[in-house]
Amino acid sequence: MGLRYGTGTETLSDLTFSLREGGFYFLTGPSGAGKTSLLKLLYCAQRPSRGLIKLFGEDIVTMSRKRLPGFRRRIGVVFQDFRLVRHLSVFDNVALPLRVAGVEDRDLMTPVTEMLNWVGLSHRSTARPATLSGGEQQRVAIARAVIARPELLVADEPTGNVDPEMAARLLHLFDALNKLGTTIVVATHDIHLIARIARSEMLRLDKGQISDPTGALRHPPRKPGR
Repeated sequence: MGLRYGTGTETLSDLTFSLREGGFYFLTGPSGAGKTSLLKLLYCAQRPSRGLIKLFGEDIVTMSRKRLPGFRRRIGVVFQDFRLVRHLSVFDNVALPLRVAGVEDRDLMTPVTEMLNWVGLSHRSTARPATLSGGEQQRVAIARAVIARPELLVADEPTGNVDPEMAARLLHLFDALNKLGTTIVVATHDIHLIARIARSEMLRLDKGQISDPTGALRHPPRKPGR
């Protein structure tokens, strides 16, 4: 599989890998290696220039654009630039995936409040994104991404704007979600995070290609990736 923007050289080239259902993966590599581009492919924001991508057993390259919005609801995304809805409160930003999924307003209070407590923002529930610090916005983005218990969670440097204590707490949240069955892919430069999840696997990108010192990708698990 390869990805090229415009007529330039390929940003990603000859990638072949599978993700184990329910696995926990850290995506690493130097700046400019293509980590964000690979994540875009995984959450269906970009289609490859060549090759095949299968998620949940379906070919997303040939999937109709009409089906994509519903398909994407199975995927939670933590963007590096947060992408919060500016005119919505913290509470309503976090509640958004549940509302899209059809959850009634009367059933939102408990799950959203619990999630805001977890990320330490219950006292900011009525605030707008513009009044939040970068770290607070990051925590709102993470809460929004995980609240609907997605089948796949893709996170781009999710702990880059928070202190080490909160980073550990957020990673624990990802770990708990993973134990419920969510496949997780976290792009990070922080090697200390990787050591915190003993069962995690590592994908390393370098110059648009995956290097695999462990051999795990050359011999993927029997259960195919999603």
